[in-house]
Amino acid sequence: MKRDNKGIHHISIISGDAQINVNFYVKKLGLRMVLKSVNQDDPGTYHLFYANAEGEPGSSITFFPWKRAVKSNTGTGEVERISFSVPMNSIPYWQDRFDNLKIPADEPIQRFGKMVLPFKDPDGLKLEIVEDDRSKDLPGWKDSDVPLDKAIRGFWGANLLLSQTDETAKILSDILGFEKTAEEENQILFETESPLGHSIILEKEDGSQYGKTGRGTVHHIAFRAKDEDELKDFRQQVIAKRLSPTNVIDRHVFKSVYFQTPGGVLFEMATDGPGYQSVSSSDEKMGKELFLPDFLESKRDMIEQRLEPIEV
Repeated sequence: MKRDNKGIHHISIISGDAQINVNFYVKKLGLRMVLKSVNQDDPGTYHLFYANAEGEPGSSITFFPWKRAVKSNTGTGEVERISFSVPMNSIPYWQDRFDNLKIPADEPIQRFGKMVLPFKDPDGLKLEIVEDDRSKDLPGWKDSDVPLDKAIRGFWGANLLLSQTDETAKILSDILGFEKTAEEENQILFETESPLGHSIILEKEDGSQYGKTGRGTVHHIAFRAKDEDELKDFRQQVIAKRLSPTNVIDRHVFKSVYFQTPGGVLFEMATDGPGYQSVSSSDEKMGKELFLPDFLESKRDMIEQRLEPIEV
Protein backbone atom coordinates (compact mmCIF):
# COMPACT_ATOMS: atom_id res chain seq x y z
CA MET A 1 0.00 0.00 0.00
CA LYS A 2 1.27 3.46 -0.90
CA ARG A 3 1.84 5.61 2.19
CA ASP A 4 1.26 9.35 2.44
CA ASN A 5 4.15 10.02 4.83
CA LYS A 6 6.81 8.27 2.77
CA GLY A 7 9.01 9.36 -0.09
CA ILE A 8 12.20 11.30 -0.68
CA HIS A 9 13.59 13.15 2.36
CA HIS A 10 16.48 15.03 0.71
CA ILE A 11 19.03 14.68 -2.09
CA SER A 12 22.71 15.64 -1.70
CA ILE A 13 24.98 16.67 -4.55
CA ILE A 14 28.62 17.64 -5.18
CA SER A 15 28.86 21.10 -6.72
CA GLY A 16 31.46 23.63 -7.78
CA ASP A 17 31.70 27.20 -6.52
CA ALA A 18 29.50 27.89 -3.46
CA GLN A 19 28.42 31.40 -4.45
CA ILE A 20 27.43 30.29 -7.96
CA ASN A 21 25.43 27.51 -6.34
CA VAL A 22 23.64 29.94 -4.00
CA ASN A 23 22.90 32.35 -6.83
CA PHE A 24 21.28 29.62 -8.89
CA TYR A 25 19.17 27.83 -6.30
CA VAL A 26 18.13 30.84 -4.19
CA LYS A 27 18.12 33.76 -6.60
CA LYS A 28 17.11 31.97 -9.80
CA LEU A 29 15.05 28.95 -8.70
CA GLY A 30 13.59 30.78 -5.71
CA LEU A 31 14.36 28.19 -3.02
CA ARG A 32 14.99 29.12 0.60
CA MET A 33 18.36 28.46 2.22
CA VAL A 34 17.30 26.61 5.36
CA LEU A 35 20.72 25.59 6.68
CA LYS A 36 24.26 26.83 6.16
CA SER A 37 26.71 24.41 7.69
CA VAL A 38 29.95 22.57 6.92
CA ASN A 39 30.83 19.15 5.61
CA GLN A 40 31.43 17.25 8.85
CA ASP A 41 34.13 15.16 7.13
CA ASP A 42 35.82 18.27 5.69
CA PRO A 43 34.90 21.27 7.90
CA GLY A 44 36.75 23.72 5.69
CA THR A 45 34.03 23.39 3.08
CA TYR A 46 30.33 24.21 3.17
CA HIS A 47 27.27 21.98 3.31
CA LEU A 48 24.38 24.07 1.97
CA PHE A 49 20.70 23.15 2.29
CA TYR A 50 17.85 24.63 0.21
CA ALA A 51 14.17 23.78 0.58
CA ASN A 52 10.63 25.13 0.44
CA ALA A 53 9.24 27.80 2.75
CA GLU A 54 8.90 25.45 5.74
CA GLY A 55 11.94 23.25 5.07
CA GLU A 56 9.68 20.20 4.88
CA PRO A 57 10.90 16.64 4.25
CA GLY A 58 10.69 16.05 0.53
CA SER A 59 11.85 19.55 -0.38
CA SER A 60 15.50 19.75 0.66
CA ILE A 61 18.29 19.68 -1.91
CA THR A 62 21.75 19.91 -0.37
CA PHE A 63 25.22 20.59 -1.76
CA PHE A 64 28.84 19.93 -0.91
CA PRO A 65 30.59 22.74 -2.84
CA TRP A 66 34.20 22.23 -3.89
CA LYS A 67 35.44 25.09 -6.03
CA ARG A 68 38.06 22.96 -7.78
CA ALA A 69 35.91 19.88 -8.29
CA VAL A 70 36.22 18.38 -11.76
CA LYS A 71 33.22 18.11 -14.07
CA SER A 72 31.28 14.85 -13.69
CA ASN A 73 29.74 12.45 -16.17
CA THR A 74 26.55 10.73 -15.05
CA GLY A 75 26.45 6.98 -15.53
CA THR A 76 24.90 3.71 -14.46
CA GLY A 77 24.32 3.28 -10.74
CA GLU A 78 23.55 6.93 -10.07
CA VAL A 79 20.69 9.36 -9.54
CA GLU A 80 20.63 10.71 -13.08
CA ARG A 81 17.95 13.41 -12.82
CA ILE A 82 16.09 15.37 -10.10
CA SER A 83 12.56 16.71 -10.60
CA PHE A 84 10.94 19.65 -8.79
CA SER A 85 7.19 19.96 -8.24
CA VAL A 86 5.31 23.12 -9.26
CA PRO A 87 1.57 23.88 -9.50
CA MET A 88 -0.33 23.16 -12.70
CA ASN A 89 0.11 25.57 -15.62
CA SER A 90 3.44 26.85 -14.29
CA ILE A 91 5.76 25.67 -17.07
CA PRO A 92 5.13 28.68 -19.39
CA TYR A 93 6.23 30.97 -16.55
CA TRP A 94 9.40 28.92 -15.99
CA GLN A 95 10.19 28.85 -19.72
CA ASP A 96 10.07 32.64 -19.80
CA ARG A 97 12.08 32.92 -16.59
CA PHE A 98 14.79 30.56 -17.86
CA ASP A 99 14.92 32.45 -21.15
CA ASN A 100 15.27 35.82 -19.37
CA LEU A 101 17.95 34.44 -17.01
CA LYS A 102 19.76 32.67 -19.88
CA ILE A 103 19.35 29.25 -18.26
CA PRO A 104 19.50 26.59 -21.00
CA ALA A 105 16.33 24.48 -21.07
CA ASP A 106 14.87 21.91 -23.44
CA GLU A 107 11.38 21.96 -24.85
CA PRO A 108 8.68 20.60 -22.50
CA ILE A 109 7.91 16.89 -22.80
CA GLN A 110 5.24 14.61 -21.39
CA ARG A 111 6.20 11.65 -19.20
CA PHE A 112 3.89 9.43 -17.16
CA GLY A 113 1.06 11.87 -17.89
CA LYS A 114 2.95 14.92 -16.53
CA MET A 115 4.25 18.00 -18.32
CA VAL A 116 8.01 18.20 -17.74
CA LEU A 117 10.52 20.99 -18.45
CA PRO A 118 14.14 19.69 -18.49
CA PHE A 119 17.07 22.01 -17.70
CA LYS A 120 20.49 21.95 -16.01
CA ASP A 121 22.21 23.78 -13.18
CA PRO A 122 25.60 25.54 -13.62
CA ASP A 123 27.47 22.29 -12.87
CA GLY A 124 25.52 20.29 -15.45
CA LEU A 125 23.22 18.53 -12.96
CA LYS A 126 20.10 17.39 -14.81
CA LEU A 127 16.97 18.97 -13.35
CA GLU A 128 13.30 19.18 -14.27
CA ILE A 129 10.22 21.23 -13.48
CA VAL A 130 7.14 18.96 -13.25
CA GLU A 131 3.57 20.24 -13.08
CA ASP A 132 1.87 18.34 -10.27
CA ASP A 133 -1.45 19.10 -8.61
CA ARG A 134 -0.47 17.28 -5.40
CA SER A 135 1.75 20.07 -4.11
CA LYS A 136 -0.54 23.03 -4.85
CA ASP A 137 -1.54 23.62 -1.19
CA LEU A 138 2.05 23.82 0.05
CA PRO A 139 3.47 27.35 0.45
CA GLY A 140 5.97 28.96 -1.88
CA TRP A 141 8.88 30.96 -0.44
CA LYS A 142 7.60 34.51 0.13
CA ASP A 143 11.02 36.20 -0.04
CA SER A 144 11.69 34.97 -3.57
CA ASP A 145 10.82 36.98 -6.67
CA VAL A 146 9.10 33.89 -8.11
CA PRO A 147 5.31 34.38 -7.84
CA LEU A 148 3.88 32.24 -5.05
CA ASP A 149 1.47 30.48 -7.42
CA LYS A 150 4.39 29.35 -9.64
CA ALA A 151 7.01 28.60 -6.98
CA ILE A 152 8.81 25.29 -6.51
CA ARG A 153 7.18 23.33 -3.67
CA GLY A 154 9.83 20.62 -3.29
CA PHE A 155 10.67 17.41 -5.09
CA TRP A 156 8.39 15.62 -7.52
CA GLY A 157 10.91 12.79 -7.68
CA ALA A 158 14.16 11.46 -9.08
CA ASN A 159 15.37 9.17 -11.86
CA LEU A 160 17.79 6.33 -11.05
CA LEU A 161 19.87 4.95 -13.93
CA LEU A 162 20.48 1.22 -13.34
CA SER A 163 21.78 -1.79 -15.22
CA GLN A 164 19.46 -4.01 -13.17
CA THR A 165 16.36 -2.80 -11.38
CA ASP A 166 14.89 -5.77 -9.49
CA GLU A 167 16.72 -5.43 -6.17
CA THR A 168 16.30 -1.65 -6.00
CA ALA A 169 12.61 -2.08 -6.81
CA LYS A 170 12.26 -4.48 -3.87
CA ILE A 171 13.92 -1.99 -1.50
CA LEU A 172 11.55 0.75 -2.64
CA SER A 173 8.44 -1.41 -2.24
CA ASP A 174 9.36 -3.70 0.68
CA ILE A 175 10.98 -1.09 2.96
CA LEU A 176 10.50 2.50 1.81
CA GLY A 177 6.75 2.58 1.14
CA PHE A 178 6.69 2.92 -2.66
CA GLU A 179 4.41 1.05 -5.05
CA LYS A 180 4.99 0.32 -8.73
CA THR A 181 2.31 2.22 -10.67
CA ALA A 182 3.34 2.48 -14.33
CA GLU A 183 5.89 1.59 -17.03
CA GLU A 184 6.97 3.44 -20.16
CA GLU A 185 9.56 1.77 -22.40
CA ASN A 186 12.64 1.25 -20.18
CA GLN A 187 11.30 3.34 -17.26
CA ILE A 188 9.39 2.06 -14.21
CA LEU A 189 7.49 4.50 -11.99
CA PHE A 190 7.19 3.94 -8.23
CA GLU A 191 5.00 6.25 -6.12
CA THR A 192 3.75 7.01 -2.63
CA GLU A 193 0.77 9.19 -1.63
CA SER A 194 2.96 11.98 -0.23
CA PRO A 195 2.49 15.48 -1.68
CA LEU A 196 6.29 15.80 -2.09
CA GLY A 197 9.08 13.46 -3.12
CA HIS A 198 6.57 10.80 -4.05
CA SER A 199 8.00 9.47 -7.31
CA ILE A 200 11.04 7.41 -8.22
CA ILE A 201 11.70 6.33 -11.80
CA LEU A 202 13.98 3.34 -12.31
CA GLU A 203 15.50 3.57 -15.78
CA LYS A 204 17.04 0.38 -17.17
CA GLU A 205 20.35 0.93 -18.94
CA ASP A 206 22.77 -1.63 -20.38
CA GLY A 207 25.65 -0.66 -18.09
CA SER A 208 27.90 0.68 -20.82
CA GLN A 209 27.58 4.27 -19.63
CA TYR A 210 30.04 4.72 -16.76
CA GLY A 211 30.01 7.82 -14.62
CA LYS A 212 32.79 10.02 -13.26
CA THR A 213 32.30 11.61 -9.85
CA GLY A 214 32.62 15.38 -9.70
CA ARG A 215 30.57 18.56 -9.68
CA GLY A 216 27.05 17.84 -10.78
CA THR A 217 27.10 14.32 -9.30
CA VAL A 218 24.43 13.18 -6.82
CA HIS A 219 26.23 11.86 -3.74
CA HIS A 220 23.17 10.18 -2.19
CA ILE A 221 19.39 10.18 -2.08
CA ALA A 222 17.60 10.02 1.28
CA PHE A 223 14.16 8.60 2.09
CA ARG A 224 11.82 9.44 4.94
CA ALA A 225 11.50 7.65 8.27
CA LYS A 226 8.92 8.99 10.70
CA ASP A 227 11.20 8.85 13.76
CA GLU A 228 14.20 7.04 15.19
CA ASP A 229 12.20 3.91 16.05
CA GLU A 230 11.06 3.55 12.44
CA LEU A 231 14.60 4.30 11.25
CA LYS A 232 15.95 1.44 13.37
CA ASP A 233 13.22 -0.84 12.03
CA PHE A 234 14.17 0.09 8.45
CA ARG A 235 17.81 -0.63 9.29
CA GLN A 236 16.92 -4.15 10.43
CA GLN A 237 14.97 -4.71 7.21
CA VAL A 238 18.02 -3.63 5.19
CA ILE A 239 20.17 -6.09 7.15
CA ALA A 240 17.60 -8.82 6.41
CA LYS A 241 18.24 -8.20 2.71
CA ARG A 242 21.91 -9.02 3.35
CA LEU A 243 23.02 -5.42 2.84
CA SER A 244 25.36 -3.50 5.16
CA PRO A 245 23.82 -0.32 6.62
CA THR A 246 25.75 2.06 8.85
CA ASN A 247 24.83 2.58 12.47
CA VAL A 248 22.40 5.42 13.21
CA ILE A 249 24.22 8.73 12.68
CA ASP A 250 23.16 11.99 14.32
CA ARG A 251 23.07 14.76 11.70
CA HIS A 252 21.50 17.17 14.25
CA VAL A 253 18.57 18.17 12.02
CA PHE A 254 17.75 14.48 11.48
CA LYS A 255 19.15 11.04 12.27
CA SER A 256 20.08 8.73 9.45
CA VAL A 257 21.41 5.42 8.18
CA TYR A 258 23.27 4.89 4.89
CA PHE A 259 23.60 1.80 2.72
CA GLN A 260 24.78 0.97 -0.79
CA THR A 261 22.08 -0.55 -2.97
CA PRO A 262 22.79 -3.49 -5.29
CA GLY A 263 22.18 -1.10 -8.19
CA GLY A 264 25.06 1.09 -7.00
CA VAL A 265 23.12 4.11 -5.70
CA LEU A 266 23.92 5.27 -2.16
CA PHE A 267 20.65 5.39 -0.17
CA GLU A 268 20.14 7.18 3.11
CA MET A 269 17.12 6.81 5.40
CA ALA A 270 16.50 9.95 7.48
CA THR A 271 14.05 10.92 10.21
CA ASP A 272 11.51 13.68 9.59
CA GLY A 273 12.68 15.55 12.68
CA PRO A 274 13.84 17.47 14.52
CA GLY A 275 14.16 19.63 11.38
CA TYR A 276 16.03 22.75 10.33
CA GLN A 277 14.20 25.01 12.79
CA SER A 278 15.73 23.07 15.67
CA VAL A 279 19.24 24.47 15.07
CA SER A 280 18.20 28.06 14.32
CA SER A 281 17.68 30.80 16.90
CA SER A 282 14.60 32.04 15.00
CA ASP A 283 12.66 31.50 11.79
CA GLU A 284 13.98 34.80 10.44
CA LYS A 285 17.59 33.64 10.94
CA MET A 286 17.08 30.11 9.59
CA GLY A 287 19.76 29.45 7.00
CA LYS A 288 21.57 32.75 7.64
CA GLU A 289 23.76 31.76 10.58
CA LEU A 290 26.59 29.23 10.22
CA PHE A 291 25.54 26.13 12.15
CA LEU A 292 28.27 23.94 13.61
CA PRO A 293 27.71 20.73 15.56
CA ASP A 294 28.95 20.75 19.14
CA PHE A 295 32.14 18.86 18.35
CA LEU A 296 33.20 21.61 15.91
CA GLU A 297 32.04 24.66 17.87
CA SER A 298 35.41 25.12 19.57
CA LYS A 299 36.98 25.46 16.10
CA ARG A 300 34.46 28.05 14.84
CA ASP A 301 36.99 30.88 14.39
CA MET A 302 39.35 28.71 12.37
CA ILE A 303 36.52 27.25 10.27
CA GLU A 304 34.99 30.65 9.50
CA GLN A 305 38.40 31.95 8.41
CA ARG A 306 38.78 29.05 5.98
CA LEU A 307 35.33 29.40 4.45
CA GLU A 308 34.87 31.84 1.58
CA PRO A 309 32.05 34.27 2.47
CA ILE A 310 28.82 33.73 0.54
CA GLU A 311 25.97 36.17 0.03
CA VAL A 312 22.43 34.82 0.13
